[in-house]
Amino acid sequence: MRRSGYRLPTAQSGMAMVELAITLPLLALLMLTFGEFGRMLFQYNSLMQASRDAGRFAAAQAWNGTLGTVSLSSSLISQTQNVAVYGVPANPNGYPPVVSGLTTGNVQVSTVGTDHVQVSINYTFVPVIGSALPALYGSSVPLGLALTSTIVMRAL
Repeated sequence: MRRSGYRLPTAQSGMAMVELAITLPLLALLMLTFGEFGRMLFQYNSLMQASRDAGRFAAAQAWNGTLGTVSLSSSLISQTQNVAVYGVPANPNGYPPVVSGLTTGNVQVSTVGTDHVQVSINYTFVPVIGSALPALYGSSVPLGLALTSTIVMRAL
């Protein structure tokens, strides 16, 4: 009797190595992309929390009971920017920023109407591989992604 489904092995030595060489860079790029996306979401979440904390701080301090409106002094704006960047109103101990590269210049504090405070943080996310990717046509492709977190809170 003869088997009908059996074939003799053919010459395929090294085929798995070629398949690995083709798919491994694609899989590595996919894993790097997922990692960078997760890092971007983590930084955006940190910016959202920082703007909430700064908005809560400013809303608690900015109400002028005598006038019945919100008044932002320069020292309150500076303290609110420090809360957004470092987590504390003053940074004598040199705490690092909540997101690397974030400065007080990225934070804007303003009033909205007569009884609301707005804190806005503008930050550019830069991937690990760099801020630009060289292109084939001469100019580079920018990789920075603008992240903006804005919160409006009613003054207490």
